[in-house]
Amino acid sequence: MSQSPERTPAVPNGPQHPPPAASQQTVSLPHEILQADPATFVKGGIPLTENDYAQSSADTGAAEDAKFPRISRPVPMMRVEYDVVVVGSGYGGAVTASRMARAGKSVCVLELGRERWPGEYPVGLLEAAPEVHVSGNRGKNGEPVVDATIGDPTGLYHLVLGEGQNAFVANGLGGTSLINANIFLSADKRTLQLPAWPQEISSNPASLDTYYTRAASVLQPVPYPDDFPQLKKLSVLEKQAELMGQREHFYRAPQTTAFTNGPNSSGIEMRASTLSGQDCTGVNDGSKGSVLMNYLPDAWNWGAELFCECEVRYVKRDPSNNAWLVLFAWHGDKRAKFEDFHRELMWVKAREFVFLGAGTLGTTEILLRSQDHGLKTSSEIGRGMSGNGDILSFGYNTDFEVNSIGREDPGNHPPIGPTITGVIDMRDAMPDVLDGYVLEEGAAPEALSKLLQGMLELMPGKVYPENYGLSEKLRHLFSRAEARLLGPYTPGGSVNRTQIYLIMSHDSNEATLTLENGKPYLRFLGVGRSAHVKELNEMLAKATSKIGGTLINSPFYSLLGEEEITVHPIGGANMSSDGTGRNGATNHFGEVFTGTGDDVHPGLVVVDGSMIPCALGVNPFATITALAERSVEGVAAKRQIRIDYATRNTRLNLFAPPMRSFPLTRDMAEAQQAISSAAGKSGIRFTEVMEGYMYIGDDIEDFQVAADAARGSSTSARFLLSVDSYSTQNLIERSDHAALATGTFACGALSRDPFMVLRGEVQFFSLDSDVADGKNLAYKLDLVSSDGKLLHFNGYKVIDSKMAFPASNTWKATTTLYVTLTRPDKTVVARGVLTIPWRNFVSEISSFGQTGSTVSGRIGATVDFLGYFASQTAGYFFSPLRPLQYPTLTTSGYYRKQPPTEIVTLTAQDGVQTFMHVYTPDPTSGPRQNNQNGGGGGLPPILMIPGAAVDHRIYALPTIPTNAVDYFLARGHTIYIPTHRVGRTPLAKSSQTTFSACLDVKAALEHIRRETPSQVYVIAHCAGSIALGCGLLDGTIPASWLKGLTASQVFISPRFAKANMIKARLPLPLPRVYSKIVGEYFDCATSPTDALPQRLMNQLLRFYPVGSRAEICNSAVCHRSELVFGRLWSHSGLNGATHANLGNFLGGTSMRCLTHLMRMGSSGYVMDDEFASLITEIGLRRLEGLKVFFVQGGENAVYDPENTQTSYELLREEFGSAGVGRVIFENRGHLDCWMGKSAYMDVYPAVANHIDEVMSGGVTGEVAGKG
Repeated sequence: MSQSPERTPAVPNGPQHPPPAASQQTVSLPHEILQADPATFVKGGIPLTENDYAQSSADTGAAEDAKFPRISRPVPMMRVEYDVVVVGSGYGGAVTASRMARAGKSVCVLELGRERWPGEYPVGLLEAAPEVHVSGNRGKNGEPVVDATIGDPTGLYHLVLGEGQNAFVANGLGGTSLINANIFLSADKRTLQLPAWPQEISSNPASLDTYYTRAASVLQPVPYPDDFPQLKKLSVLEKQAELMGQREHFYRAPQTTAFTNGPNSSGIEMRASTLSGQDCTGVNDGSKGSVLMNYLPDAWNWGAELFCECEVRYVKRDPSNNAWLVLFAWHGDKRAKFEDFHRELMWVKAREFVFLGAGTLGTTEILLRSQDHGLKTSSEIGRGMSGNGDILSFGYNTDFEVNSIGREDPGNHPPIGPTITGVIDMRDAMPDVLDGYVLEEGAAPEALSKLLQGMLELMPGKVYPENYGLSEKLRHLFSRAEARLLGPYTPGGSVNRTQIYLIMSHDSNEATLTLENGKPYLRFLGVGRSAHVKELNEMLAKATSKIGGTLINSPFYSLLGEEEITVHPIGGANMSSDGTGRNGATNHFGEVFTGTGDDVHPGLVVVDGSMIPCALGVNPFATITALAERSVEGVAAKRQIRIDYATRNTRLNLFAPPMRSFPLTRDMAEAQQAISSAAGKSGIRFTEVMEGYMYIGDDIEDFQVAADAARGSSTSARFLLSVDSYSTQNLIERSDHAALATGTFACGALSRDPFMVLRGEVQFFSLDSDVADGKNLAYKLDLVSSDGKLLHFNGYKVIDSKMAFPASNTWKATTTLYVTLTRPDKTVVARGVLTIPWRNFVSEISSFGQTGSTVSGRIGATVDFLGYFASQTAGYFFSPLRPLQYPTLTTSGYYRKQPPTEIVTLTAQDGVQTFMHVYTPDPTSGPRQNNQNGGGGGLPPILMIPGAAVDHRIYALPTIPTNAVDYFLARGHTIYIPTHRVGRTPLAKSSQTTFSACLDVKAALEHIRRETPSQVYVIAHCAGSIALGCGLLDGTIPASWLKGLTASQVFISPRFAKANMIKARLPLPLPRVYSKIVGEYFDCATSPTDALPQRLMNQLLRFYPVGSRAEICNSAVCHRSELVFGRLWSHSGLNGATHANLGNFLGGTSMRCLTHLMRMGSSGYVMDDEFASLITEIGLRRLEGLKVFFVQGGENAVYDPENTQTSYELLREEFGSAGVGRVIFENRGHLDCWMGKSAYMDVYPAVANHIDEVMSGGVTGEVAGKG
């Protein structure tokens, strides 16, 4: 059998696995083996095993748990910028990625489809159907254009509907090379000399030979071996050539199919073809030489980074005009479920080059869309396109068995062979080059096997054989019946006797692609109506008649509105014939023109079939590959970029790291670790859209106020974020419960392009250490703008008791995000609120999906995540029913604090001994704060008196960054904190009262007076303030000992808040009831092992919150303290560590002490132990000259805030306004004025200011504080 050496390009260094030639046998096999089914002597994999991709057959551990290799990366691992961005991964894109990577450039490849390896391609119709994507617009002869888009855009098979002709291409890593017929034929010299070609090529067509050869050295095309099993369809085509008098034009076409086992030119392990005929849906045996098996792994090995499911929409210059922005829609995580999906574009920056290799239709659409977005181009974009003269037809029910229906596993059945193996090449036989064509036989994939007979028999316009007598009609009838009854593979059946034809010729090159309503619209003018097409159909009818068959046009012709289909669309970004934009869209290297002249956009290059200016009349991929090699070499040479063509890869292990890679940034390394740690596990993923308003500036601190102000100025913001937890188990077990977040954040007031979000974190129900009892859905995202601006996005959804009853509260909590944007130096850029509109919530639910290799694993991941989410939200929705939190012995959340200088034993005049902690400033701690008002002499010592059931730690709290002791030590004060007899001490269990505690206060003051001659400034809280007031009023403590006083929450006019007042005025006093049932001492601390009455009380107290939903918590200590004293804080004022450790800070009280407190609180004045009022004329006179500053929490639920107002007015009436002041902290409660996480910002400075005024002789008055 003759072969055309002209059309079998030479391969430098020879192919890695050449087929044995007829005259040069390289294997010694008996004849019966050579004629046997290939499955009996060549190893094929259906599917391939992991070891087929390993470095050697002994490298059994290389694959670990992975079934198929993955050389593409998850989009969250994308960098913000690269030297080179390649759009598309077909022949042109793959060539470019490989060569630029070999030039040492950082390369990003963006592919719309998914990554699939042999073993993952669909086989049957049910598997293939979901992979079909239909796009395009229907409408002809002036009819309205109708959008015909259906299916998944990332599906493997892409049918593009057009007017006059349709196109069929592929999406996937490897592009159409995944499903083409592998035929490597160069364009004939006469075609390359047509006027449409650039002069640089048409004047010397042989100049392309270098690039054909280079392409062949990688793709390694070889003809179907002579010593392989005879293929019936190939034999029938050869017979047809002979009967047509065209035997000299028949040969076995070079194809990129492997016929022996071994590594290919790029080091990838190939497997000999099982001759399945499955090329059109994807070959699973590992023999198909798609670019996924050569150029792309080579690019990967040299450092290129590949990303799938990325639909590039357009390109433009970046704001600096020094680089390119490639804007793309990421189809991962079902993002396309959202209506604005194609507007919420991600981007990547190319510093040097953008190569467009998205295929003829893809690249042309990108350029048209870029044109709409301001890119200056030639008006020739989208014009001069061609279907390459493709004609698909069938020679149905011939006299010969053809065996042209693919089988995934031929087994012992006759082999089908690769889809195309032979060609009748009439290009040089025709006087007019435009009349030249090639005719090739084909094979239909198994997925169509059961449909083909019905489709063919229903087709109109059949051309029956010339000699179609009765006997022929009967034979046709019986063959059709046999196929219908026994199936399409039945020997002798009509389907098994069908020859499939594919013609490539020359058409009018008049097709156009335009954008109609934002969608591409393909028009083929004159297709199927020319005299040339009629001649070709007559030739096919004659060839079919010679073998007794019926010529039937493509069944898709009828299904698609009597329009042809091409699998080889070309043109749209045509190379110019004269080097200017007047006659083409690109120059001879594929560089895109800026207009009608010869100027080109620097670094914007087309490298696929769209640059071909006319039909080739032959399978185009060899020419596309050669032109891409030429273009890359040419533009690289212009910039003096050296490409390493010489270094060959060793055998590649695709489960191991590539030979070359670029360093990972820290966040990339962390993301990679998160992804790799999920190996073998299942996870969940979803996409979320939130929108709202962001106020630009830092002067408004309240989120809602900021959002309202932004709404008034129309400063809107929005994000489209995909959240990936690659392992639900890891997410639940991690302390921060974090998942990976990827997407965009848009705010036009901050950037004209969206900010990119790469490797952000969404933390699910992480403990919010800044609140008393709550968790957050926290969004921690780094934002990068197209002009290089870096911002940090810190958002949180508050999950706490405020979401309890009704469900609308839960909806609001889980859909409202409070956002702060900051610069790297932590300064605030913007604040605002984003929410999830209902329409987007529906899309978010539909975007929910799973990851994992097994169905059970994916189901388990979903159940685990939903269960975790539901349990966390239900805990707060049914907040009172949550498990109680009991005290622990841990010191979690404690800060390292300066210890007391000494602990002094105090003995009161009644012999009771207590303790006092003394703190002195550390001279090594740096410069001290100066008192603001100067003041005479040094700073006074401070006596801090705690309240009932607490001790020194309310001032020296270890769970907040800056407590009162820290603050005043830093000012230079020496601090004394006694724990009096009704504080957190065993003495509190005795029958002591707040009145008698004044003796301990006196003992403390006496101790200080012995150590220093200075007057003491006193800070007294709650019962400590009452005790001090009692001592001052009855003369136990001289007021002259005090330089000044801060009375916190109460002083000499105690009056309970509403809930406490109700308890105090019950007919049956609660202390009496408690003492009868339980005992004389009530302890705020508790445990699950307490006696039954205490445990019952703990359960009942779940339902005793005082205040709003925000005050509901699950702390048993908090509940008990609220019962005995009233709610001691606004929960918003405490952080998590303080609230969790309340058992370490709260003690208890005796029933006698509690009775004394309740009598005073219900009466409104301080009393002695006999309940006699201490508010007398003589007593008040003893307070004369005392400078008192009242600190009051506006949300105090223990004492009515008006009680300090009463004391304040009483002193002013008695002594005048000088020296008396009062401040209200509106959002604070009782103890959080001292134990609050932010008390250092408002309460402490207010007290310090009073100290300074006292020292300088100033006068205070009533002011409103900040809460």
